[in-house]
Amino acid sequence: MKGLMRRWSGIHHLPELSVVWAGFPPAHTWTGDVFHFPKGKSSGTHSGRNMATAAEYGHNSWELSIQVDQREGDEGMKFKLRVKGDLHVGGLMLKLVEKIKAPQDWSDHAIWWEKRSCWLLKTHWTLDKYGVQADADLRYTPQHKPLCIQLPNMKTIRLPVSFSCVVFKAVAEICKALNIRRSEELSLLKLSDDQKKKKKKDKGQESVFDEIINMDMTGGALSLYSKTMTPTYDPDSGSPASSTSLWFGENPVTDCQPNLPPEELAKLFKPLTMEDKAAINAGWLDSSRSLMEQGIQENDRLLLRFKYHCFFDLNPKYDAVRITQLYEQARWTILLEEIDCTEEEMLMFASLQYHICKLTLSTEPLNNSNEPEIDEVEAALSNLESTLEGRNADKILEDITDIPKLEDTLKLFRPKRLTLKPYKEYWFVFRDTTISYYKNKDSANKEPIEQLHLRGCEVIPDVNVTEKKFGLKLLLPVADGMNEVYIRCNNETQYAKWKAACILASKGKTMAYSSYRTEVKNIQSFLQMKSLAPPPGQAATDVESMEMNAECFVSPRYAKKYKTKQLTTRILEALHNISHLSLMEAKMRFIQAWQSLPEFGIKYYIVRFRGSKKDELLGISYNRLIRIDMSTGLPVTTWRFSNIKQWNVNWEIKQVAIEFDQSVSIAFSCQSCDCKVVHEYIGGYIFLSTRSKDQNETLDEELFHKLTGGQD
Repeated sequence: MKGLMRRWSGIHHLPELSVVWAGFPPAHTWTGDVFHFPKGKSSGTHSGRNMATAAEYGHNSWELSIQVDQREGDEGMKFKLRVKGDLHVGGLMLKLVEKIKAPQDWSDHAIWWEKRSCWLLKTHWTLDKYGVQADADLRYTPQHKPLCIQLPNMKTIRLPVSFSCVVFKAVAEICKALNIRRSEELSLLKLSDDQKKKKKKDKGQESVFDEIINMDMTGGALSLYSKTMTPTYDPDSGSPASSTSLWFGENPVTDCQPNLPPEELAKLFKPLTMEDKAAINAGWLDSSRSLMEQGIQENDRLLLRFKYHCFFDLNPKYDAVRITQLYEQARWTILLEEIDCTEEEMLMFASLQYHICKLTLSTEPLNNSNEPEIDEVEAALSNLESTLEGRNADKILEDITDIPKLEDTLKLFRPKRLTLKPYKEYWFVFRDTTISYYKNKDSANKEPIEQLHLRGCEVIPDVNVTEKKFGLKLLLPVADGMNEVYIRCNNETQYAKWKAACILASKGKTMAYSSYRTEVKNIQSFLQMKSLAPPPGQAATDVESMEMNAECFVSPRYAKKYKTKQLTTRILEALHNISHLSLMEAKMRFIQAWQSLPEFGIKYYIVRFRGSKKDELLGISYNRLIRIDMSTGLPVTTWRFSNIKQWNVNWEIKQVAIEFDQSVSIAFSCQSCDCKVVHEYIGGYIFLSTRSKDQNETLDEELFHKLTGGQD
């Protein structure tokens, strides 16, 4: 990103305790007499206490109290060691283990300082350098502890996770065990207070989401990846090379959570307002600090979710788990009404869910190796990828000397305050990345009425297939935000061509790019999916043929609107157009349809802009920031990440300031969360925009922390 810089003000740097993954390096096993002491009692009562030499009690030495945590529920022990300030942490651990004399491997243990809420991981640092004095109460505790993690498919697993490394690495460790590529797109989320209240209120009522499945990280999952984090696959089948399975029967990672009856679905927490959504989004953990430093305790429950909605290099051949979990996250956001969709879209999502359920329950074994490595669905998703402008992908031009253009009669509408003018017909010409429109075709050789420059614009569909409404909403970037323009097409074919051209133009590409035809074809296929009419020559399906409760596949709002028989009929009508899809194709189509929703990927936060006396909403998407009026929910202004020149965070007053091109600058303080959460979201998306298919799986973690890190 041109001229991208960051400045910091009011930062007080602390020792970088959370960034280094360290511990007691060698694996020591100690034999001999073992002394056990009750929890919280000092070990100073055993006979060795009085054998210290006079030198140990010499100049500048003191007694240091250390609690030793055992594994597997063993009773804890407490020791006092006489130390000096120049003793390094590694030497302290060695003295401690020698004194414990317990025959076990202590290599995963490290020292935790509760009062300072930090790990003493730099084993070469001295106690003086860390500031440890006689009043410090330290714990020698395992770095890996069990954590309950709810996956995107709503299944909860318990597995040991590092509580000492930064969350960015801990998530990579979890994804490695689950065989999910691109771990940088995911993170851990704490339950909001409203979600906790809902759970407490429903205590005593059993839910399918309360079951916890124990996973052993020492099983076959770790062998799915090599030490370099590069996946190893069987060359013939394309499946992971490991033949060891962690589970017998149901697999919590690759299986879908069954659809819930309406009454069960209604019990789950649903964000009813923008404030509710903001409260949920405040719960993202800080990726630059460890779990323990953020108050997470052993066996706490956290949510593993796709945080950044830019799904890079989705490949059905290698991403079976990733695609399934992504589909599940999309499905639950729609069922729980976390994202708005039209009735027509809800029925399309319902028919895809029903089709996926049928295929999942079929006795035929699934073989993902038969999936094409790159098909039209994957290519379409690639075009819908959440990337910023400036990517080098897809640079092959069919004929650079003859860039295609579109010409046709379309309708245009520009919304203005206190004005409700109807759509008006014009002659439109689409050339390069610009739309020009004229009074009529004969005027096309004169000056246009207006030119719309689409580079950096937002393309939002305004479609209802049943009502034959095929429109586009264009948000065009200007110095102080975005201008709205509505264009109405006459039919599906015209809509597909113009929308595909607009999508490419928004990325700075023309119709000469090789992906244009694929994009057109994909849009036409998507419209067909939304059509509720059966294909010509195909009879309507009998309502009795649906073996499942139709109300399970729609959100409670739509389940109340229709009787079961009506809902079944409409879902089966929509099913006609997708019944030929394979299981993986159907999941990919669902993800693609989710990505096309106007609200897709937008996370809301309550902020107060500089100079304003009222709270407003800030929406953060994969490529832009949106200022939203809290009372109406309507966007006021939009700023694109690609136009950022620099940003600075004042940690003392918790304010984020951003400077854009054309001398536009904004500043805001966060009301619903710490500004670090918003700061990390912005830096994270900018970091993810630097990914390239030419790169291997190794990420520049240092760059991630530079763009997202900060101090409290």
